Amino acid sequence: MPADPSSATEPDIRRVGVLLPWANQAVEEELPQLGEPGVVFHYARLVPASRTTAVDDAFWHGLRAAATGAVDSMRHLPLDATVLACTSAAFTGGPELPPGVITAFDALTTVLHQRRLARIVLATPYPQPVTRAEAAALGERGIQVLAHASLGLDDGYPAISPQQILDLCASLPPAALAGADALAGADALAGADALVLSCTGWRTLTAATALHKRLRIPVISSNHALAHILPPAPGAAP
Repeated sequence: MPADPSSATEPDIRRVGVLLPWANQAVEEELPQLGEPGVVFHYARLVPASRTTAVDDAFWHGLRAAATGAVDSMRHLPLDATVLACTSAAFTGGPELPPGVITAFDALTTVLHQRRLARIVLATPYPQPVTRAEAAALGERGIQVLAHASLGLDDGYPAISPQQILDLCASLPPAALAGADALAGADALAGADALVLSCTGWRTLTAATALHKRLRIPVISSNHALAHILPPAPGAAP
């Protein structure tokens, strides 16, 4: 006898409000693929007063200033969390964010600490000074950055191909990318626990899968971290 569809147990719906930079395309594509069952993402776009898309103080500070209105636009939604889907806006200063807003950088560091991934290699699309600033900010959060590499771009992140990400990561020191578990004795101190692909604006799913298979270490992207910002639902598999 066929099962009664009405008897199937549906997951409880949990909702995340996403404050999204106005030119970002990747977040809306990747979060539904990465999120847990029963998690719904609601989006509000942030338009900086400069109406620019290149990463600089005017852009970052404009996103943060626009966050208050975006949060208010979702005030009638029963949200379990609200996130700012821009990693670099978290460590570059600017106006205070509304209370309770979690940045993509916060999400990254939370995931790394939860999974005890204390030593990482970092890849970004950002200009070099921004990448260095992120490495320093990670260090302040207790995450050791063994090496980092950047594409040196201030804009155009949706156009970055998976092959560009793979080539960028290939430029990182092989010893750091080997992973602590793959090294023996004192050499294990040189290996990374994870590779971090920072930035919500570049599409990382294809490259992250290939890099994980190649390197055999966790590959954590900004969007992966955002997708797992909520604790597991009660009764969910670990």
